[in-house]
Amino acid sequence: MLTTQLKYDLVMFFREIFYLIFTIVIPPATYLFMGQLFGGATYGENLNYVQFYTPSFIILITFSVVFFAFGFDQVMNRSMGIEKRISIAPVDMRTLLFSNIIKSVIITTLGFMTITFIGITVYSLEIGFADFLKSYGVFILINAALLTISSAIYSFFKEMKSALVFSIVLFQIVLFTADFTVPVDGMPKFIQVIANLNPIYHINHLFIDVWNGMFSLNGDSAISLGYIAALVFISMLLVTRKARN
Repeated sequence: MLTTQLKYDLVMFFREIFYLIFTIVIPPATYLFMGQLFGGATYGENLNYVQFYTPSFIILITFSVVFFAFGFDQVMNRSMGIEKRISIAPVDMRTLLFSNIIKSVIITTLGFMTITFIGITVYSLEIGFADFLKSYGVFILINAALLTISSAIYSFFKEMKSALVFSIVLFQIVLFTADFTVPVDGMPKFIQVIANLNPIYHINHLFIDVWNGMFSLNGDSAISLGYIAALVFISMLLVTRKARN
């Protein structure tokens, strides 16, 4: 039953132009475009473009897939009455949820591999096999955290239109305040304040450090990890509470 539902969910995802544009097309295209413009620049702690932006665009794809194809899907199922129909259908809610989670992980993994492949073939990215496996393990943990946060946020929406507007606005905010485009350090002070409140900004920089073998548990990383853990914990409480109602 789960396999059948997963196949259906994957087919429906790749048929949805809106999802494909925001999750599959825009991030790799932007990664290539920015590389042509800023490939010779230096970022962060003397990182070149491919070292800084390869993990960044992996996180951008992960965020896009989890919030659009997972969180927004929940609102769509709710607003269209699919959740109520499932209660009397052979496919139960648990199967649907597991299918959506596995679907999201499969698609984000595809994004992980795509960005890495572009980095290797176009920008001569160098990454050892052990570092690759370590980065992928952290990537799975990031998926779990974002799935939890996304589920909590979208649990407040009942209508597709409001969730869609929220998703598009959120995507733009995250795009410009999580170091996916112009570095936040060079932006106005109020943008930097917003960035520090944005969990994706913290996740992005933690993953950049892990990707480049630079991660260490210091004051900054401890604050980022604590902030993300607190948001995941609150999200779990919200999701549990909503499930009981």
